[in-house]
Amino acid sequence: MSDDTGAQRQGRGAVDDAVLESTILDLLGKRAVTSSICPSDAARAVGGEEWRELMDDTRRVAWRLVDAGRVRITQGDEAVDRETVRGPIRIRWATEAGSDTEQ
Repeated sequence: MSDDTGAQRQGRGAVDDAVLESTILDLLGKRAVTSSICPSDAARAVGGEEWRELMDDTRRVAWRLVDAGRVRITQGDEAVDRETVRGPIRIRWATEAGSDTEQ
């Protein structure tokens, strides 16, 4: 099993990456464009009481959204690097305009 096959994982806590991605974007869309969410917000929305099992997948999907230029991952207001980050992270829109749609 590779990191890119989260959607194909079997077993308890398995969830399609697209569900996590849409949940992250939906939660961000419900907040002020300058606000952020915790990865656990998305994991809880999708996984209910078993949300902890989704944390690694949620972080991986969030980093994929970073790669796509949709969000950025921060500690405080500073963007962080996935190779060196330690501790709690936040997910926020990549630009202050928020989503890709014009407003």
